[in-house]
Amino acid sequence: MQKDQVAKLADGNGNVSLEGCLFSSPNIHPAMANPDRVLAAFAHPDDIEFMAAGTLLLLSQAGWETHYLNLSGGDCGSMTTGPAETRQIRAAEGRAAAKVLGATFHESFTNDLLIFYDEPHLRKLAAVIRQVRPRIVLTHAPADYMEDHMNTARLAVTAAFSRGMPNFSTDPPLPPYDGDITVYHALPHGLCDGLRQPVSSDLYVDITSVQPIKRQALAAHASQKAWLDATQGMDSYLDAGDAMAREVGRLSGRFQYAEGWQRHSHLGFSTTPGNPLVEALPAALLQHQPADSL
Repeated sequence: MQKDQVAKLADGNGNVSLEGCLFSSPNIHPAMANPDRVLAAFAHPDDIEFMAAGTLLLLSQAGWETHYLNLSGGDCGSMTTGPAETRQIRAAEGRAAAKVLGATFHESFTNDLLIFYDEPHLRKLAAVIRQVRPRIVLTHAPADYMEDHMNTARLAVTAAFSRGMPNFSTDPPLPPYDGDITVYHALPHGLCDGLRQPVSSDLYVDITSVQPIKRQALAAHASQKAWLDATQGMDSYLDAGDAMAREVGRLSGRFQYAEGWQRHSHLGFSTTPGNPLVEALPAALLQHQPADSL
């Protein structure tokens, strides 16, 4: 699917839904598989802003088409409003954040605490992958402090792996495609896994130039201030976002603000161990691993 075809599936606000999106051809289309396109697939509204927004902004500036997906609508993220109202509020905040980032917003398809590594979730996420046909997928760390994050990472990996399998049907049904795809895992929130062990990065992206815009996108999730204050002890979630980016910058040994990434193995995803982040952002990226490493 070319960029203009994706645009036709979007409404006036740049939102994309897969409902009713059926393709008649079951064939693989190799020529359409490798545009400069990136999908950020994360668990909850505001996860992208904490973990990946700076990298998305830099890729957008480099001419990449950027896509924004929160699997969950964030229905549990409030102490004062019910699930349906909370989901509606957080969807509006997600759309506003995606607009700040210049990214296409994709509708959520599940709820908080219910992101399981199961067939329904996998078929829905695989449909998004086949619709967007990204060269890069950004997602959570495989080891994180909460199950929604880790299950999202597993789902993203398998959905990307299944992109070219004609015998795996998606929900809604979309044709498979052939082409290289590279999955990158963000650093976990708190920079530790669930057993409090530090997690490091293979790649550090210098986001200093776009940190103010990243903060602006996070500020779009205004409903989360009270929630994060009450549940996670963040006195200011905006300052917490800045502090995390500063700490990752310190870990890089070079940058003031940074985001860290671990590159998934290319086996089953790319014909060669390519590293498209390095190719797309050579001036903003510090690599702590040999270029030809798996």
